[in-house]
Amino acid sequence: MGRRTVDQLLADARAGLDRVPADRLRTEQDAGALVVDIRPLQQRERDGELSGALIIDRNVLEWRLDPASPHRIPETSYDRRIIVVCNEGYGSSLAAATLQQLGLHRATDLIGGYQAWLRSGGSPE
Repeated sequence: MGRRTVDQLLADARAGLDRVPADRLRTEQDAGALVVDIRPLQQRERDGELSGALIIDRNVLEWRLDPASPHRIPETSYDRRIIVVCNEGYGSSLAAATLQQLGLHRATDLIGGYQAWLRSGGSPE
C-alpha cells in the first residue's frame, strides 16, 4: 500500500457515509439515531453540550460502540443509526468509517460538526 494523504483518507471515508446535514440532526434523533459527541472536554466546556448526545471519548469509541465488545454500551447495535459529531466534521468522518468497518453499517457523521449545528440554530445546553 502506497502513501496517502489525510485528504485522500477523508475522501474515501466520506464516500461510504450517508452524512447528515446539521439542520436534520434533531429529526434523526427523533427517529431513533444515537448521536455520539466525540469532542474533547475542553471543546464541550467552551462551546456547550449537544442536547441528547451521548459523550464518548474518541480513544474508546470503537470499544463502546462495537456490539461484540465486552466494553460496549447498551444503546449500540449493528442496525442502529449512529451519528458521530466532532467539532467541525473531519475527525467524525474518519471515526464513522471505522465504525462501519466494525459492521455498524448505518454509522455516519454530522456535516460540519458541532460548529455547523450551532450555525444552523442549535442551542447548546
